[in-house]
Amino acid sequence: MPMPLEGIRVVDWTIWQQGPVCSAMLADLGAEVIKVEERESGDPGRGIVRMSGIDVGSRPNFYFEANNRNKKSLTVDLRQPEARELVHKLVAKSDVFVQNFRKGVAGRLGLDYATLRRHNPMLVYASATGYGPEGPDSGDPSFDYLGLARSGIMCAAGEPDMPPLAIAGGIADQMGAVMLAYGVLAALIARDRHGVGQQVDASHLGSMATLQGLSLSMRLMMGNAMPRTFRARAGNPLWNHYECADGKWIALAMIQPDRYWTHFAEAIGRPELVTDARFATLLSRAQNAEACVAIIDAAFRAKPRAEWLRILRESKGDFIFTLVNALQDLPDDPQMRVNGYIVDVDHPQHGPTPMVGIPVRLSATPGSVRTPAPEHGQHTEEILLDVLGLSWDEIAGLREKGAI
Repeated sequence: MPMPLEGIRVVDWTIWQQGPVCSAMLADLGAEVIKVEERESGDPGRGIVRMSGIDVGSRPNFYFEANNRNKKSLTVDLRQPEARELVHKLVAKSDVFVQNFRKGVAGRLGLDYATLRRHNPMLVYASATGYGPEGPDSGDPSFDYLGLARSGIMCAAGEPDMPPLAIAGGIADQMGAVMLAYGVLAALIARDRHGVGQQVDASHLGSMATLQGLSLSMRLMMGNAMPRTFRARAGNPLWNHYECADGKWIALAMIQPDRYWTHFAEAIGRPELVTDARFATLLSRAQNAEACVAIIDAAFRAKPRAEWLRILRESKGDFIFTLVNALQDLPDDPQMRVNGYIVDVDHPQHGPTPMVGIPVRLSATPGSVRTPAPEHGQHTEEILLDVLGLSWDEIAGLREKGAI
């Protein structure tokens, strides 16, 4: 089957995570993504695992693999005019250019939008930034941790008496990448329908604000954002999570709890709660939330989670619930595999390698994870020969000058 972005070529001048994940998402959908890397050291993400002191042994560099699968690697020394000329020629034959360098860097190297659009007026030029393209902080550098901090999400996680909390896993980088890919897809449609190339920008700040769009909307329209809450005082005890006898957790999400309360009280072995005036309605349960949560806590701690899952599934209450996974548990969750959220990729060095799959399913033109991240400069000659049409003598000359 064809993939939705087959025939689209992306020049990917990015490092670390936010930019590379955007172009990896485009590659997952079938785009040809050519990663332009520094000739000597390449993307610093190639060495981040070693720098972090993580001993991977013979296992893959998960960071670089996750962010750069399905790509080709072209190595150049952009300090050399011949190397910049190669990128200009490549842009002329491409559809998208993605970069995530600090404001001003692209301009100094002749890779800014104003320069590249002269080589390709229909180019979609995508920038991953920290705080957006305008304003006094637009030139400030940013990393994932600062995206978490500036966006307010550190003060949305946890309970009210906790300090700001970081979230593991590069969440701001991932969200920034998702929004940049979204912008690129919209710009490609606009190009095809309206005949225009354009710039696209997605920032840590804007992307993480959008991730919290409902709470931010509440702040804008009501004066206050959604507050952090205490689990032990949940206003709706059926919208909460509870620990079971084996230390595993279960989450309930019954947003209309009065529909479920009678059957739920029976399911947890506390039918007398139905006639207890403190818990008769949503309002009375909210007014007595701490007592109600404590009773439910005690009930769930009496049985292991597997038994509770069975009880709740077999109950006539038609409850809305699920288990609480740690991220460590996700590879063993059968829903992850059956839906392709985790897939195996044949890695030339490591054999079958599990990777995060594609979260969006297209029935007629699905994307796929086809190849692992490229070796440094793996496709340089292929790109110069097949895409730019250079001869072997010309390639040799570029090598002698240190341009590639």
